[in-house]
Amino acid sequence: MDASLIEVKYAIDTFYFLVMGAFVMLMACGFAMLEAGLVRTKNTAEILTKNIVLYSLACTMYLLCGYAFMYPAEAVNQLWPGLPSILGGSDNVVADVVASEGSVYYSGLSDFFFQAVFVAAAMSIVSGAVAERMKLFAFLAFAVVMTGFIYPIEGYWKWGGGYLNEAGFLDFAGSGVVHMCGAVAALAGVLLLGPRKGKYNDDGSVNPMPGANLPLATLGTFLLWFGWFGFNGGSELVISNVAEANAVALIFVNTNAAAAGGCIAALLLAKILFGKADLTMALNGALAGLVSITAEPLTPTPLLATVIGAIGGLIVVISIVRLDKAGIDDPVGAISVHGTAGIWGLLAVCLSNGDATLGAQLLGIVMIFGWVFVTSFIVWYVIRAIAGIRVSAEEELEGVDKAECGLEAYPEFTRR
Repeated sequence: MDASLIEVKYAIDTFYFLVMGAFVMLMACGFAMLEAGLVRTKNTAEILTKNIVLYSLACTMYLLCGYAFMYPAEAVNQLWPGLPSILGGSDNVVADVVASEGSVYYSGLSDFFFQAVFVAAAMSIVSGAVAERMKLFAFLAFAVVMTGFIYPIEGYWKWGGGYLNEAGFLDFAGSGVVHMCGAVAALAGVLLLGPRKGKYNDDGSVNPMPGANLPLATLGTFLLWFGWFGFNGGSELVISNVAEANAVALIFVNTNAAAAGGCIAALLLAKILFGKADLTMALNGALAGLVSITAEPLTPTPLLATVIGAIGGLIVVISIVRLDKAGIDDPVGAISVHGTAGIWGLLAVCLSNGDATLGAQLLGIVMIFGWVFVTSFIVWYVIRAIAGIRVSAEEELEGVDKAECGLEAYPEFTRR
């Protein structure tokens, strides 16, 4: 191929990769708005603080060690990548290498940026599940370990060419590597943290604690939906030829179809179960549809993608209700949306991808779940033993905004 044409393709694919990464970065705003809308007013400023700081910590830790853990220059073995190094300018690709080799498709640092916003998305999942009763700096301490070590290791197993990749496990854009990972880390924290005060009565019955700002939650869902086009579309990696451009178009259509199917199915099931059109279930249904299609957005037809998303929407409603009754208090439904639907998405790969095997998919689910749960539980436990992870009962009643941040998101309103 002519050297000038190679450089044009390199520039196009690098630009596409960076723009898709910026789309995914917008998901940080989506998570923040969704979570802020689904918590009570007295806890809004703290959850917004968590979201912007966790994003910053994720990007910094991924630069310092996470990226090198996940994509080692020379791995020790298929389970352990080896000790990391700090990202530097030398990790980029220079034009003369592109012109001489032709196999380098995009800038190395564009890949880092795209992967960095993914790890931030995984950590954002944890934020909503532990909302309204966790100490801010306990959460941030966990974020350092999660984004610098826990996530990159299991990411290496699949996307870095490690054990799961060699075993045939398929996860196109991260139903397991990103979403189930975040949900399992959240589950470990919630089990140690316990439910919010007043959530359950002595007989085990559940007291609803509705979110304070459903318009904000709806805005957050739309922002996440939009960002997901970058999440799945960018995972195709390149767009500079006809086949890849067509693949990206199909991924966009399937991503949108799955979200729509999930939203409709969740709303209908909520109407059947509760007798009302529950907006929060519709929002979580759309997100569950997105999570469900993320493991394989390329091989299904648009109709099958809609069905996969719809099943995810049905599953998430049932999961939210069952986990709530089981005493697992998740204010935003993150464990169900990203965990339960993430597992379904990994299994659904077998419906359309002829290279998928049920055994390999189950192996991936078990390994990611086991690694993330055990390591997260240990880290949460150590943080709890050293500094505590839960605010006092008085601070929880007053609201973590004042207790942790010294301010309120809505000071002119009466706190709920």
